[in-house]
Amino acid sequence: MSTFLFVSIVLTLACYAVAMGLTLYRMLMGPRAQDRVLAMDLMYTIGMLMLMVLAIRYQSEMYFEAALLIALFGFVSSAAMAKFLLRGEVIE
Repeated sequence: MSTFLFVSIVLTLACYAVAMGLTLYRMLMGPRAQDRVLAMDLMYTIGMLMLMVLAIRYQSEMYFEAALLIALFGFVSSAAMAKFLLRGEVIE
């Protein structure tokens, strides 16, 4: 692995870690439930992106599969939370 790629991966993961921390703050201190749901959705996205960067770093396909699962569960949970906030129930 080249030095440029290694430094880029480290800087990318550091930026994602800062973004995850700020998103966690918004999720815990958000004034409304919609802010918390949006923060949760962003945390799923950042987690998926971190796994994809690690997949490039370690050249492993297993990380890509885990990122796909995180994307699927993140979409389903965001849709369920949005439906709950709109109607007050998830299953009709």
